[in-house]
Amino acid sequence: MRAVPILLVVPGAGFAESCFAPARPFLPSDSQAARDYADIIRGDFEDYIQDIQSYFRCLDGERARAFEEAREVSEDYGRFLQLVGD
Repeated sequence: MRAVPILLVVPGAGFAESCFAPARPFLPSDSQAARDYADIIRGDFEDYIQDIQSYFRCLDGERARAFEEAREVSEDYGRFLQLVGD
C-alpha cells in the first residue's frame, strides 16, 4: 500500500476564534448543603464571574475579527466583479 500525502489548507491570519461559555455554577437547593460547601460554591461563582468576563472579551474580539474579514471579503468581491466585467 502506498502512502498518500494529505495536504492541509490553513487560511492566513483569518482564523475564527472559538469562544466557549463557561458552565453555570451549581447552587444546591438544600440550605444545609449550601452551608457545608459554602467555600467551594463561592469559589465556583467567583470562577464563573471571571470566566464569563473572558468569554465576553472573546466574543467582542471575534465580532471585531468577523467584521474586518467581511469588509475584506466585500472588497475582494468588488475586485472580482471588476475583473469579470460585472
